[in-house]
Amino acid sequence: MRLGTRWTSGDAIPAAVPAELHEQIRLVDRAIPGDGLGQPRPRWTLTFLEGRPIAELDTGVMVELDASGRVVVRHDDEDEFA
Repeated sequence: MRLGTRWTSGDAIPAAVPAELHEQIRLVDRAIPGDGLGQPRPRWTLTFLEGRPIAELDTGVMVELDASGRVVVRHDDEDEFA
């Protein structure tokens, strides 16, 4: 069993997050408006489904590995089977 973790967007990516996801997580983090708006930064949650990592941001953005090992970025309201 692999345990997930949580961290704040823009902070260092925890060691528990597979390296394959790091680049896309950083790209998503850079697209989030800065702290100058007085809003707290959203948080990431790492989970594993069928052994594959999924990093989900509070905003609904997901960075995950698909069955072929490719990194996919999507929003949770997107139909992954479309």
